[in-house]
Amino acid sequence: MKRVAALLSAAVAATVLPLVAAPAVQADPSCPSLHVVAVPGTWETSTKPDARPVPGMLSAVTGGLPKSVRADYVTYAATAFPWEGEVYGRSKKQAVDHARGMIGDMAAACPGTDMALIGYSQGADAAGDLAAEIGTGLGVVPPEKLVGVGLISDPRRAESDTLIGPHVPGNGASGPRIGGFGWVGHNTVTFCAAGDLYCSTEKDDFVTRLAGFMAQTSGSPAAAVGAFRGDALALWGDLAAAGGLPALMIQLDENANRERVEQLRSFYGSQVHQDYSTYVVDSSGNTALTWLRGWLRDKA
Repeated sequence: MKRVAALLSAAVAATVLPLVAAPAVQADPSCPSLHVVAVPGTWETSTKPDARPVPGMLSAVTGGLPKSVRADYVTYAATAFPWEGEVYGRSKKQAVDHARGMIGDMAAACPGTDMALIGYSQGADAAGDLAAEIGTGLGVVPPEKLVGVGLISDPRRAESDTLIGPHVPGNGASGPRIGGFGWVGHNTVTFCAAGDLYCSTEKDDFVTRLAGFMAQTSGSPAAAVGAFRGDALALWGDLAAAGGLPALMIQLDENANRERVEQLRSFYGSQVHQDYSTYVVDSSGNTALTWLRGWLRDKA
């Protein structure tokens, strides 16, 4: 019995002592608590060798974050028209690919670091698509690692998205993302100023919606067009319910085109799309940019 007791004591000691003596695992001090990947808007960055990209509007968000936060900006073509070098669809895909790579690299180097995505305009389009990819479990990191997504003037805003600020009608000009943001939806916020046509297009404005759909698919190879099947069916379904092609042709007649030209002239002249630095979204006087900065600071 004494021999058995001695053997049991030795076994317990061999099991417990290493657990007691093992040093606590500590996070790499060089790793940030939060990695913010920011995607600038159209023309705010570039991949051209002679260009000097600047952070653009989002600098007001990342500039005031704690030292434990690392913010990196995505460089991509940030163009929209063929004569600029890249059509919108290929430019946005480049932004998504680059942002995905940055998140993947950080996750591999710093497994304990949380991630956040922010974007403006075309950058919000790209950041939102990547967030939806991660949120459906198909991303480069698990959904729980993406703790914050902030989208400013998202062309794919849905009325069901969490809007910070006064209510605005409609969806983004390119239509809402089919399936939404999945498991990161509760950590995703969007901002859209009244009158910003990029993120606030009426459901029955089929000309703008068709233009937005064509922008999304521009430059896509034939094999990739199937990825937009759900968007095409949603657009066609709404058009069919409104009367089909005759309803679209009414929006393309001479009087409708004249009104559209005036609407676009007023929109671009208002600078509402570029004015999120002064767009107040709450009773405390926070603008879209200061609200988003505070929100990310709380997540650091």
